[in-house]
Parts: sequence; structure tokens; C-alpha cells
Amino acid sequence: MTVVKTRRFSPLLAVIAFGCLLIAGGAKAAVEVQRVVSPGGIEAWLVEEHTVPFLSMRFAFRGGAKLDPAGKEGLAELASGTLNEGAGDLDALAYQKAIDDNAIRLGFDAGMDEFGGTMETLTERRDKAFELLALALTDPTFDQGAVDRVRGQLLSGLERDTKNPNAVAQKLWQRTVFPNHPYGRPASGTIEGVTAITTDDLHQFVRDRLTRDALVIGVAGDVTAEELGELLDRAFGGLPESGPPFEVAEVAPAASGAVLIERMPQPQSVVVWGQRGVKRTDPDFYTAYVMNHILGGGGFSSRLTEEVREKRGLAYGVYSYLAPRDHAGLFLGGVATQNERVAESLEVIRAEYARLRDEGVSEQELADAKTYITGSFPLTLDSNAEIASRLVGMQITELGIDYLEHRNQLIENVTVEDIKRLAGDLIDPNSFTVVVVGDPVAIEPTAAR
Repeated sequence: MTVVKTRRFSPLLAVIAFGCLLIAGGAKAAVEVQRVVSPGGIEAWLVEEHTVPFLSMRFAFRGGAKLDPAGKEGLAELASGTLNEGAGDLDALAYQKAIDDNAIRLGFDAGMDEFGGTMETLTERRDKAFELLALALTDPTFDQGAVDRVRGQLLSGLERDTKNPNAVAQKLWQRTVFPNHPYGRPASGTIEGVTAITTDDLHQFVRDRLTRDALVIGVAGDVTAEELGELLDRAFGGLPESGPPFEVAEVAPAASGAVLIERMPQPQSVVVWGQRGVKRTDPDFYTAYVMNHILGGGGFSSRLTEEVREKRGLAYGVYSYLAPRDHAGLFLGGVATQNERVAESLEVIRAEYARLRDEGVSEQELADAKTYITGSFPLTLDSNAEIASRLVGMQITELGIDYLEHRNQLIENVTVEDIKRLAGDLIDPNSFTVVVVGDPVAIEPTAAR
């Protein structure tokens, strides 16, 4: 027998790996979602799974990077990287050691509309996990040395973005279509904004934005409703009940049909285009979802891939996708192609959008799309972490606690007539805002960047 020694064994990783196999094997089983309210009044949605002794929790605070103050863009992002860099009487090193010694996964993230976090823990270590989470949320130290270190990492990433054509294209598109709205700013912040943030700003962020009235929680794993109630109070009970109110205006992306070009010396150009879409709460969302799958969201089975890649060899990959936000719906797409073929690629892409608008889709295309979308859905629930994340999304978008039970029926209800109607109302290739980053030929900008 050969014995292989390793330097470190993570019991959490082993349990998660085993748990994922079990969950994936039973992915088609019904998922029962419970509404749990703690003794202190904190609500969470729970899916119990006692096969493996660990649990995953996802939580989010409504607001996100769109609330970053002007001149301090990147505040939510910097907070997400420093909340677990020391808390209570534990400095950064001691806090991380406590996390590692107890085989806990704990991290924070900042999106445009939410500020969130994820925690995974073994059942036997969950008391400690919730204790450490509470410290990070209510008593982070924001030690200057740790803040400066994380700030340096963010600034390095932002500097790299200035040379990354995909990042340049996305940021330029956002600025162009949302010129006077928080959605025009990157969630990751700006070099100037991240540089200007102080530790006082971070403490203010915690006081104002990490509040119970903005909190949404999803949990999946080895915990009962009664046990979870006590743990919720332990982790979140010390948060302020509410913070300063905020309002963000509803907005539609500018639809001027502008083409903007950012010159970069490289053999390929990155192209991003988009127009208005539908929000997640729109009754037409499911129609739009199926329609997009057929157009450009279905990988190799999509129309864009067939026309751009398979028939003409213009690009290796081309795609479209829905990007619903709290205050705007977006319908976006992208491709990367040789500089000499940008103009032709755009012509073919616009033609496919126009064909969808004018002709709709066939019954066979619709049937194939439904089969894939409904059949693949259980695979999005193949781990406790995925389920916990899904539960948070369901609450934020007000889908209802029984959403998982009838989601596939909502897809099945979409008809050819629905798609024809929505495509006719929504799609306008002439209104696309197009951003090209590279050195394209035979195409000129129609607007200044």
C-alpha cells in the first residue's frame, strides 16, 4: 500500500465535494423551501439537507455599488475585500487564522444592486462560523494596513482593466448608455474613487448599508428551522434596524444607435452591443429568456452562432444575454473577431436580430429551447451553495417561495406568438449602442467616446 502525505487536509472541502455528488445525484427531487423567522424577527428561506454535515448560507443587502458616493466609486468593492480583514479584538492575521482553523469559508462581494456574502461551514463548527460572521458585520476593524493592502490589489486590477479590451468595452458601453445614472459607473470603482476612500468611509458604509431592513438570507444544508432561527439572531441580530433611505431612478439605456471605437493595437477587436431589455419582474421575462436562448444564449444551438461562426467563420464565439437590473432591463451581446471582419460581423448580427423581429421563431426552435432550458434547470440546484444563492435571488426579485415548483411551467407557457409579439415590440437593431475596442477597418465611429 502506498501512503501519500499532504501538508494540509480541509474537512470542509471533502464534505462539500461528497455533498455535491449526493445532491447532483438527486437533483430532480423536489426542493422544499421553508420560511424561517428568528426569535428576533430576522427572516430567511431554508432548504434542509441533512445527508452531509455542512451548510451554506448566502445573504445580501439591497443597495450595492450604485449607492457609492460620487468621488468614492469603489466603496462597496473595497468594503467587500476588507470586512474579513480583522474584527472585534482579532487583527487580520488572527481573524483569518480563526476562519482557517475552523474550516470555514467566508467572503463578501459587491454587485451593482446588492452587497452580499457567502458562508459555508461544517455542522460541528457552525457556532463559531456565525460568531465570526457577526464580528465581521458589526465590528470590523478596518485596520489601515489591511485596508491599504486590499486597496492596492483593487488598484492593480483597475489598472489592468485599462489594457483589457473586454473591460474597456464594457465600461465604455455603460458610460455611454447611462451618462447621468449610477449604472454608468463600474461596480468595481475607479482608480480615483478607490484612492480617495478612507477608513471612516468604510465604517460609515457598515453603519448605513448593512442593515436588517435591507437584508435577504438563503440557507441550505444540515440545520433545522429552529436551530437556524437562533443562529440568525447570533449573526445578524446586532445590525442596525435601518439606515438612511435611498432612491435610485428608473432608467432606460440611451438608444441613439451610436457606434463608438476605442483604438487599441491588436489583431482582434472586441465588440459589445446592446439595447433596452426587460427587468426580472416583467411578466415578459420568461418570453425574453426563451427568445434570447434561441437568438444567442443557447451556445452552439443559437442563431448567432450558426450564422456568424458556423456558416461564415467570422468569430469563434458570439453571444447575447439578458442583464436585468433593479432599475433597468438590458439586452446585450458580444463578439470578438479580426479587425478586417468587424463590419461584416456586425452586419450579419444586425440582420439576425431583424429576422427575429420580423419573422419570429419556429415551433421546432421553441420546442428545442424549452427542452434544454427545463431539462438543465435541476443542474443549477446541484449544491447547497447554489440553492442558497437561488433562494436569495428569489426573494430579491419577489418570485415567491414556491417559484422552484412552477418555474419550468412558466417556460413551457411561452408560445411562438409571445416571442413574435415581444420581438416586434423590443428589438430594434438600429438603436443598438455599439462599442468596438481594437483597430477595426472599414468601420467608422458615429459618436465620440
